[in-house]
Amino acid sequence: MKKLLSLLLLATFTVAPAFANERIVAEGSTTVLPVMQRTAEVFMNQNPGVNISIRGGGSGVGINSLIGGRNDIAMSSRAIRDSELRTAAERGVNPRATMVALDAIAVVVNNNNPVNNLTQQQVTDIFTGRITNWSEVGGESRAIVVISRDTASGSFETFNELALRGQRQSRRAMMQASNQSVAQVVSTTPGAIGYVGLGYLDRVKALSIDGIAPTAENVLNGAFPYARPLFVYTNGAPTGAAQRFLNFVQSAAGQRLAASLGYVPFN
Repeated sequence: MKKLLSLLLLATFTVAPAFANERIVAEGSTTVLPVMQRTAEVFMNQNPGVNISIRGGGSGVGINSLIGGRNDIAMSSRAIRDSELRTAAERGVNPRATMVALDAIAVVVNNNNPVNNLTQQQVTDIFTGRITNWSEVGGESRAIVVISRDTASGSFETFNELALRGQRQSRRAMMQASNQSVAQVVSTTPGAIGYVGLGYLDRVKALSIDGIAPTAENVLNGAFPYARPLFVYTNGAPTGAAQRFLNFVQSAAGQRLAASLGYVPFN
């Protein structure tokens, strides 16, 4: 986390006049989606000549579209892969990252589940299929239903790295295409457990991990084990309307909007 926060020292902001009829297409991570949607609404209100189109699909989809020239901004909840960088170089594309917020991958359960805390080892054992009943972790005698993101998701990759430590996920896991889908299934399935970004906690209960809650304070101080930065990528340094928009996202006003959605501002 110290390394991630050190990147903030590199952030600079510029102010440029707005120009008419500028269009930006952003695509990718459903974790980053709420931040981009909210800041885009405010930015477009302040800059009527700019139109920003935002869609999800997953981090991998957004990055692949950037490399293919099908969007201007790729939203990603993970760092770009080496293989993606090689493909980008072959096509003359130079992906450049801009941090838009900090986040935590919250492990979530149905609101009626009496379990409030899991250890990191218990999380690993549940999502790999070694623990299959809530009674094994202090809950009721009820089968655990594992809900996961699909493989195009940056959250899937980051959670596998931080929580599963490279181990194979349970074959019984039900794969979902978005944070919203995960939250929906968990909220309506008593025995379910899943993981979502901090912007999706309104219908589910977030668990503490080793007694540490997924809060802004615990993300910033490095205590929560599943914390991460959220990025967007552009082809080289952003220019024009994209530059002005991302400057706004990183500004104090933009970060307040991110915080209002449950994300963790970095300034």
